Amino acid sequence: MTRGQRRKLHLSKLYSFSCIRPHREDRHAEIGQRGYSRIVYCNEPNKPEAVQLNYKGNYVSTTKYTVANFVPKSLFEQFRRVANIYFLVVACLSFSPLAPFTALSVVGPLVLVIGGTIAKEAAEDCERRAQDIAANNRKVEVYSGNGTFQRTRWKNLRVGNVVKVYKDEYFPADLLLLSSSYEDGICYVDTMNLDGETNLKLKQSLDVTSSLCDERCLQAFTAVIRCEDPNDRLYSFVGNLHYTSKEYPLSLQQILLRDSKLKNTDYIYGVVIFTGHDTKVMQNATDPRSKRSKIEKRMDKIIYILFISLILVSFVGSFFFGIETRRDLVDQKYRRWYLRPDDSTVFYDPTRASLSAFFHFLTGLMLYGYLIPISLYVSIEIVKVLQSVFINRDTRMYDETTDKRARARTSNLNEELGQVHTIFSDKTGTLTCNSMEFVKCSIAGIAYGKGETEVERALARRDWPSEAHEISNETNDSRGSVKGFNFRDERIMNGRWLHEPHPDMLRKFFEVLAICHTVIPDMNRHDGDIYYEAESRDEAAFVIAARELGFEFFKRKQTSISLYELDYVTGGKIVRDYELLHVLEFSSSRKRMSVIVRSEGNLLLLCKGADSVMFQRLSKDGRQFEKETSDHIKKYAQVGLRVMVITYRELEEEEYKIWEEEFLRVKASVSPDGDALLDATADKIERELILLGATAVEDKLQEGVPQCLEKLARAQIRVWVLTGDKLETAVNIGYACKLLRQGMKEIVITLDSPDIGVLEKRGDMEALAKVCLESVSKQIREGQSQVTSAKKGPMEFGLIIDGKSLDFVLTKHLEDSFLELATNCGAVLCCRSSPKQKALIIRLVKRKLGETTLSIGDGANDVSMIQEADIGVGISGVEGMQAVMASDFAIAQFHFLERLLLVHGHWCYRRIAMMICYFFYKNIAFGLTLFWFEAYASFSGQPAYNDWDMSFYNVFFTSLPVIALGVFDQDVSACLCLEFPQLYQEGTQNILFSWCRILGWMANGVGSSIIIFFCTTNVMVEQAFRRDGRVADFEVLGVTMYTCVVWAVNCQLAISINYFTWIHHFFIWSSIASWYIFLLTYGYISPTISTTAYMVFLEATTPSVLYWVSTLLVVVSTLLPYFSYKAFQTRVQPMTHDLIQSIQQECSKIETS
Repeated sequence: MTRGQRRKLHLSKLYSFSCIRPHREDRHAEIGQRGYSRIVYCNEPNKPEAVQLNYKGNYVSTTKYTVANFVPKSLFEQFRRVANIYFLVVACLSFSPLAPFTALSVVGPLVLVIGGTIAKEAAEDCERRAQDIAANNRKVEVYSGNGTFQRTRWKNLRVGNVVKVYKDEYFPADLLLLSSSYEDGICYVDTMNLDGETNLKLKQSLDVTSSLCDERCLQAFTAVIRCEDPNDRLYSFVGNLHYTSKEYPLSLQQILLRDSKLKNTDYIYGVVIFTGHDTKVMQNATDPRSKRSKIEKRMDKIIYILFISLILVSFVGSFFFGIETRRDLVDQKYRRWYLRPDDSTVFYDPTRASLSAFFHFLTGLMLYGYLIPISLYVSIEIVKVLQSVFINRDTRMYDETTDKRARARTSNLNEELGQVHTIFSDKTGTLTCNSMEFVKCSIAGIAYGKGETEVERALARRDWPSEAHEISNETNDSRGSVKGFNFRDERIMNGRWLHEPHPDMLRKFFEVLAICHTVIPDMNRHDGDIYYEAESRDEAAFVIAARELGFEFFKRKQTSISLYELDYVTGGKIVRDYELLHVLEFSSSRKRMSVIVRSEGNLLLLCKGADSVMFQRLSKDGRQFEKETSDHIKKYAQVGLRVMVITYRELEEEEYKIWEEEFLRVKASVSPDGDALLDATADKIERELILLGATAVEDKLQEGVPQCLEKLARAQIRVWVLTGDKLETAVNIGYACKLLRQGMKEIVITLDSPDIGVLEKRGDMEALAKVCLESVSKQIREGQSQVTSAKKGPMEFGLIIDGKSLDFVLTKHLEDSFLELATNCGAVLCCRSSPKQKALIIRLVKRKLGETTLSIGDGANDVSMIQEADIGVGISGVEGMQAVMASDFAIAQFHFLERLLLVHGHWCYRRIAMMICYFFYKNIAFGLTLFWFEAYASFSGQPAYNDWDMSFYNVFFTSLPVIALGVFDQDVSACLCLEFPQLYQEGTQNILFSWCRILGWMANGVGSSIIIFFCTTNVMVEQAFRRDGRVADFEVLGVTMYTCVVWAVNCQLAISINYFTWIHHFFIWSSIASWYIFLLTYGYISPTISTTAYMVFLEATTPSVLYWVSTLLVVVSTLLPYFSYKAFQTRVQPMTHDLIQSIQQECSKIETS
């Protein structure tokens, strides 16, 4: 079919319900009022009235910054951190006489750290800008007004433009559908980018515009649209079209939203209504809720502790400085005359000692600022980004089927992956494949389909564990390559159904599967194969099953369906056409779908639906196989299959004509209750049905789900499954995926009882609510008593609760008791739960327990719970990308969650915890040597080290090794992380970042500073240092002490590392070497610049044996306490990773021997 050729197919005649009919909006009366004031001049964007409206253009920007606000906004972002504000104040004060060092030595590192972070922000924003440029420069055809279409960029579109969009192209703005390649204005739209759903949506233009089929017709087209103002409501639209002196109501059925795609339609014409940031998709593009890890929150508290310590140390120093200064003037005599107190400034004035002490306090705040790690934040950001790169490139989390890798969409929560207490999971599409397969059926009371489903095998393992190994694997061997069809039964395959007891009923059954649907066939032009575009995967499975059983649906014409059908008389294949008169659409309220067709002079109503509504519609003569079918349906539900009842009915011509007349009259009416009237009219003909049988479709478990859940249970991670399925189906799926395990006692909370059913029928809502509340409360108490009286422990219980009960347990009266019961159970299964209930459950657990929660889902209905949890994981499966776009991490299969948590989560948690603790250790060890030296120098405020030595400490000499620790360190290998899931408990119990461990590292820093200072001074002072007998001076003492600090903190890191790589070695030893290189190079510079470092290394310290020996002795003495503690703890009180490391070492010895 060439572009521009219209399809002569009036699909609107096939659809009778909401998918095609304009929805009746009561808000049309509000047009022209506030919120409904938008006016669009169709095909006249340059009209003066249109220009005066000054609507936004179609240029879209998703960047965080602009050229104008980048500098101020990015600086604001950086100085929201308390530590950075402190360093900024110190940098400003460094220009004053109070500063104990030069201004450049303080400003330089601050600019480097802040500048690096800002550069990272700029790089990320440039990437977003590049994506915006690519989107804004896409091309679309725009009607020029002279009878032709011209290609133009999206960003140049204006409100009122008429555009032409071709098949598989995205809509450039929010459009009003005028017409399409189908004569009645039908088109199919893929809204996966908007709502995550992959099923196609049907749209239809107004009848009055469907004739605008070419450029000639559009040349004379002008109209005015009055509609709602820009808003974020994706599922509603209110407006009127004023055309040919008449007014026509508009609904969402005529609106094509930006970023959705045209499918199965050659082209459409549309008018631009909303552009740019006024479009509904951009109105919904809000920033997600900011999430911070618990480690990051605790780190802020540690920073506050260090600030308090800084103030305390400064106060102590200033206090003693004030005392010493006051003692310098006694009876008008100066004690320390060499300090010239008679010729000093206010910073040292014995006559005003208190004021001098205050200024010394300010000096101390600057001097001891090295207690606060200036490079901590930027180092953590670098480490987290690199950790995310490793997650993204992990080949063990790559899915070949979908060609998708794991993706960390944010790096802020890497370590949070190692602290998850509770996982909340969707079922359909998350634990299961959301890929429906036709596996069983019941026809004329006979069950067909011999294969075993995964749930059946799981139930067999539960009921007969000793015989589990004997369960047949025939199903695995018999599965063919046909997607959607996993049926095996020689009795009816390959035309053998002709020899069954009821071949006529079998034929009708297959005909219903092949005809009763809204599927569109699409032939591949290259290989001639037919593909089916279905609104649901169930329908696709039915059509595929009919094809495989000899009834192939291949063509849909104007009000007709054509099949390649097996003639049950001759056994040959023939083409049979069915005149399609009406399609009565499936809906959640109707729970059924019907088609009315004419075949060989017979009028037939073919109907399929849920068993809860179908059996009551059977005729007296149509219940011949009701008992057998009901038994089969019950068995199918017990093994987790989705069931649909298949029926038919022959109609009389007179009856049909009367019904159709009434139906068309109701359909054409504009009353507010028109939908209810249509339902009632359809209900009149969907009666007196004849039962043919039932279908059973399996939503297969994803690969590796049972093993994954078993590992998570061993890691003592609680798993809650939140699903909309029936209780029986969900329970059986729970056993299949090993969420509910053998020997686990079920605690069921449900409101499915006869007494409550009677109250529901009466409609007494107040009495019903009271009884339901009492019933749920009683069931919770009974469950708690079971848990309390049990001796085996909490992991032996599984809690199962339905959606009605959830409404009551989420109230203030029962939420505490429910949560207490749930936390004492090894697994929780919530059935019939809505998206809102899912989010409320997660919020309850977070608020009451304060534990780290993770939610995982694959569809648009899972977005609320993904955003509510501390960590959101999206499955990039068949339900679109809505869940992924709302998530923090994206994976292709559920079982990848095992590696994401137990391996990457554990590693990231351990690395970040160790990194932060070490950061505080090394800064305390360095900063307190300044304090001890100041006390040694009578609290004079004199720094022990050169200005640039202090500035480069965090930036060059100790920064790279700690980054290597945060990126590459492993306590155990990935295989052992998976083999011993209990290792994960180190994260959930926060052992590695507890206050005890943090304070231990701080104490280690204090001890190291004491050892370094006092050992160095006792060794160096009053000893002949140079060959000529001179003792060590101030410069030599500072260099020696600084050398000991650099060696000690880097070697301390080397002791702490569990898994050495060449990168660790390179960074540690090059950092130490860089200190010597800097000291040598810096010492060569003029003394006006190098000051106290001038030629110290070359002339003083290098030739001295005392310098090298003292460095060795001091460093060993500094490391000895931690080394001794580590050795004692590993052997006497080993942690989990210590035990696993010993196992790993023993295995390595055995292998080498």
